[in-house]
Amino acid sequence: MSQLSANDEMQLQTLLNQLLRSISDKISGAPSAECAEEILLHLEETDKNFHNYEFIRYLRQHVESSLGTVVEDELQNLTRGGQHAVVSGHDTLIHAVTQRTRDSAQYHQMMQTLKNTMMVVVESLINKFDEDQLRKEEMNREMERCQSNIQYADNCSDSDSSFNQSYAFIRQEQLQVLAEKLDSGKPKEVRREALQALCCAPPSDVLSCESWSSLRRNFCSALSEPDLTENVLQFFAKSFSSSPLNVTREIYTSLAKSLESAFLSQRLSFPSRSAAVDISSPQISRLLKQLRLMNDFQKEVTNFWIRHPEKYMEEIIESTFSLLSFHHEHGSAGTEKTLEPVHLLSLLDIKATWFNKWMIVAALQQCLHFSESFERGTSEAADSHVEESSDPGLPQRVVYTSKELEYSFFVHSLCVLGKLIIYTNGRQLFPIKMRKQKDPVTLTDLIVILINVMYRHPQPSNSDTSLTGSLLPSCLVMEELWMLCERTECAADCLYQTPVIETLLAPVVALLGAQQTNLKSPAATLILIADVLARITNTDRGLALFLYEKNLVVAHSERTFAAHIIVQFTLRLLNKALPSLSESDVSQMLCGAFIFVCRQMYNTCEGLQVLQSYGLHKAIAAEWKKTSSLSERIPTPVSGACTGTSTQETASMLVWEETLLGSLLNFAATPKGLLLLQQTGAINECVSYMFSRFTKKLQVSRCEKFGYGVMVTQVAATAPGVAALHSSGFVTLLVVELWSALECGSDDARAVRPRPTPMEPIDRSCLKAFLSLVNLLSSSLSVWELLGRRPLANKSKYTLREIPSSIPDLIDRLIAVNSDVKIHSLFHYEQSHTFGLRLLSVLCCCLDSFLLLESQYNICSMLLQSQRENVADQDTTEGAIIIDSLSVERNHVLVRVNVMGGPTERRLPSRALEEGEHPYSWPMFSSYPPPSCYVLNLQDLQSDTQQCEISAFPASSKEPKSEESWLATHRRHFCKAIISKPNTLSGKVLADLLEKVVAHLSSSASECFFSPAQYKAEEKSVKNVVLSSVEQLGINMCFRYGCYLQILQEDAVSDLELLMKHVKAFLSTQRVKTSSTLISLQDGYPGHDWLASTIFLIMAGNTERSLHLLLNLSSQLSSAFIWPARIHASVHFPQEIAESGVPPLYWSTAHYVEMLLKAEVPLVHSAFRMSGFTPSQMCLHWLTQCFWNYLDWSEICQYICTCVVMGPDYQVYLCVAVFKHLQPEILARTQLQELQIFLKEEPIAGFKFSSYLEFMMGLERSYRKIVLTDMENIRNPQE
Repeated sequence: MSQLSANDEMQLQTLLNQLLRSISDKISGAPSAECAEEILLHLEETDKNFHNYEFIRYLRQHVESSLGTVVEDELQNLTRGGQHAVVSGHDTLIHAVTQRTRDSAQYHQMMQTLKNTMMVVVESLINKFDEDQLRKEEMNREMERCQSNIQYADNCSDSDSSFNQSYAFIRQEQLQVLAEKLDSGKPKEVRREALQALCCAPPSDVLSCESWSSLRRNFCSALSEPDLTENVLQFFAKSFSSSPLNVTREIYTSLAKSLESAFLSQRLSFPSRSAAVDISSPQISRLLKQLRLMNDFQKEVTNFWIRHPEKYMEEIIESTFSLLSFHHEHGSAGTEKTLEPVHLLSLLDIKATWFNKWMIVAALQQCLHFSESFERGTSEAADSHVEESSDPGLPQRVVYTSKELEYSFFVHSLCVLGKLIIYTNGRQLFPIKMRKQKDPVTLTDLIVILINVMYRHPQPSNSDTSLTGSLLPSCLVMEELWMLCERTECAADCLYQTPVIETLLAPVVALLGAQQTNLKSPAATLILIADVLARITNTDRGLALFLYEKNLVVAHSERTFAAHIIVQFTLRLLNKALPSLSESDVSQMLCGAFIFVCRQMYNTCEGLQVLQSYGLHKAIAAEWKKTSSLSERIPTPVSGACTGTSTQETASMLVWEETLLGSLLNFAATPKGLLLLQQTGAINECVSYMFSRFTKKLQVSRCEKFGYGVMVTQVAATAPGVAALHSSGFVTLLVVELWSALECGSDDARAVRPRPTPMEPIDRSCLKAFLSLVNLLSSSLSVWELLGRRPLANKSKYTLREIPSSIPDLIDRLIAVNSDVKIHSLFHYEQSHTFGLRLLSVLCCCLDSFLLLESQYNICSMLLQSQRENVADQDTTEGAIIIDSLSVERNHVLVRVNVMGGPTERRLPSRALEEGEHPYSWPMFSSYPPPSCYVLNLQDLQSDTQQCEISAFPASSKEPKSEESWLATHRRHFCKAIISKPNTLSGKVLADLLEKVVAHLSSSASECFFSPAQYKAEEKSVKNVVLSSVEQLGINMCFRYGCYLQILQEDAVSDLELLMKHVKAFLSTQRVKTSSTLISLQDGYPGHDWLASTIFLIMAGNTERSLHLLLNLSSQLSSAFIWPARIHASVHFPQEIAESGVPPLYWSTAHYVEMLLKAEVPLVHSAFRMSGFTPSQMCLHWLTQCFWNYLDWSEICQYICTCVVMGPDYQVYLCVAVFKHLQPEILARTQLQELQIFLKEEPIAGFKFSSYLEFMMGLERSYRKIVLTDMENIRNPQE
């Protein structure tokens, strides 16, 4: 690195002085030198303006110029890439480049040079301290002399001055005399003395005097004289900072008119191609100083707009427009081009920071001109870096070539236009008629021009070192496009237009068609294109544009969808089928960029629906396996050997492997995508990668607003997903963090000040961990995978430092607190046990999860025993149970798990205590059965006396005389009955209807989706069938519910057991033999068969009719969705799907619920995203247990009949209707951070099929072609 020059030392001295003045208040307040040093060391953390200080900017620029080449070389060595990389291993790359740069010789040389120079600068500042003090005294004496010349009488602080300086009062007569002395006819010395006197006077007195109009004219005339300009500008500067807006408006307009007159009269020539303009020349220097003063005021004036009438602003805006749109008319083609005000303004403020709310039209002309000449002129645009701002006090460049002026004008114009089009009124200015342009320029034309600019200059050439950082054309255009993408209305008006999309994808289409492109750097350009496409697809409107609108012209004049073009190009890149790009140094970066675009599509349900057929997940997985195997072959570095190449290959492989893993992981954002991810065999590695980023609190991607919460919940809904979470360490981390928050506190500082007593059952510090546990254990499949065959520890001794590390350990310590040892092991027994009981309550809402907990841990017996022990008299267990928070929680759980029914069939006790003599009005119990008050009076289940049309319809499968088919007629009558006479659909009517429809469908070979059941119901076939404890408990629950509904007799338990044995024997012949390690796939169906139990109740306990109906139903498509036990590990699936552990209820039904929810009930969809929960979790919960405990019995029966009669896709429409019904509550509970708890614990109150059937029929008309077609394809879900 070259040594710093003397000019650099002077500049550093000035900048350091400015920095110290800016932070003088902070330093002077320090009690000691050590404290002042500490303040300086932490200045970046405490001062929001740290990066705006000129000294810091200079240091940053110096570091960039000294180490820029080193960093770029290291970057190329490690990644062989350029800019705009889309890689997941970005942090790893940065660390490696930083370490190598700090070890370089250039870095050590730069540090030594800076150290030596700063020592000289600091010493010089110290030596000049006395000189500065003397200079100040001299200035004070000069001020006193100036004031004495105008004969002041009293010395005071002018109230109008923001500088709070000492001024003298001045009389009107004196101002009149000074105004006369300023007349242009007076000698120059007289005028200069008058100006000096006015500068020493209070600006408010001068501006309010009667002679102001003549003074203003004289000021303007003095501006054109070189010897007087400085004094006038000094007075104007003071007036700008200390005068009201109505006065500064006059000054500003005068300054603008003076400048306009100067440019008109002087007619400065624009430098030719070989010439340059010297801004240090007196003529241009005066103009620059005036423009600089105007520009400073432009940046500040918008702060006052809201406090003043519009008429004050209009004159300022009009004068600005007049000046910036100033244009010399060219008389002939040979007339030379002139220098205009906007050229000089762009040198002062190249990024147009003054244009916050200002709008200007003239800037468009230069963008058009630049676009036309860009290809031939950009490489010559500048010989050195163009600064964003100028400071007259600093050493600056003084010579600029014509190309530099043109380019600064272009940058300034582009920044102005970028701000212009983000406003609605600004966009309404288009189309604009331009000079020398036949057709007006539309908004779309402008965006296309900018994209073409990006194409022509995607990255700096090796010979062009002037355009760096934010001033590169590609960077400028990308910033504008990013800004448009982030604003919905802007994107719709500017980007979501056919010409824009065609322009963006034109290079992609050309390369797919094996055509030549005119791109200077195809790979770098395509990376920029991918960046813009990814941001477009990140919005709902942009995604819909790519998926559903044919807006891209391809070969043979055919139009297709943009999404198809993008995924085809991505597959070509993955398969290295594009040699011109595959051989590029940035091929992996380019491929990753386009995978990211596809990722923004396939991580949504609608996007995956379009892209699934391309098998992109297989291609990415294949590339990942290939990369993973190659990275394993890289030899381990040997000490003393040359490791440069090996390290580079390892870093490159790591970045690429993480990119592919992150892309595969994003398939898990949707239910069907999770199945595709599981089929690739990379789910464990992807979840481990997610866990590593989750622990670092990293975002899913730069386009994703939320973290990994939703994705973790989605993964946890399935057995393989939760198994991967467990093996990655996520579950252990969650449990440990929960225990730390619950028992240990957030930090050691709590020991000094005691923690406040929690006012809520679950403290706010533990709420996040509680919701994370609920999300993890929401699905019964995840509960079975984490708890199945895992007994509780029940140790005889627990140490206070013993921390649980698994879900069984957590249940053992927080829920099954059945001994004094466990009680004494908790620091906060009541709070922690309450937390455990609340978690148990949520878990037990899922009936299969409760059955597992009860069968393995005897939860109910444990809770009843705790209630018996919680009495006032310890000598007896028959006394009144003590009312405390724990007994109330236990009572709530016991009622929840022992009393079955929908919203109008059971009553759950409150958890809140009331004031008064009886704080808890709900009776507690310590033995079965629960008190009858928890069971509501049974509503009349009998139908109306009016006969239902369905019951009178014949059961014959013969074709009726009418054109409508037998089934279509049944459907019509069924819908009519539900909508108009829902009470006529009694249990007997619905049972008969089910038998008729199922018998009709199973008798037709064309209607049988699966092969008909080959099962004979013989006692011998069920003799050896043994029901598990889970199934026995489920049978008892169903029997209690049937008795409450007055459907079953007291001896119906044996009949239900017989039915369950027959069904279990039949379904065992329908399952594949698997070697999977998943617990849910090893012993049949994990849970109780709730559909079989529901059919048994519908058939009023008739085993024969129930079995016959179930066997016939097994051949229908609807059985795959309403009967989870029937399709579990089914032989009707390919082996890999059957062994996946992901049910079709999840990857088909729940998938389309999420897709329709986003389109039909978007507020609910957004609420789920914000809460970190997923609709698919609740759908899987509701549908697995046939809405038991969530809907009343009559609605459950109508649900089963609707899915059989109307089609299985009505299962999807029903869930969407339920979410629509719950929308007000969902939105309210999301704000309270209790959405999961509400949906789990609360029944679906007030929902009636009759109220929502028409809504569901509307969904059928819109989506049946998509939903039902996919359901019919469940045997090959990957196609």
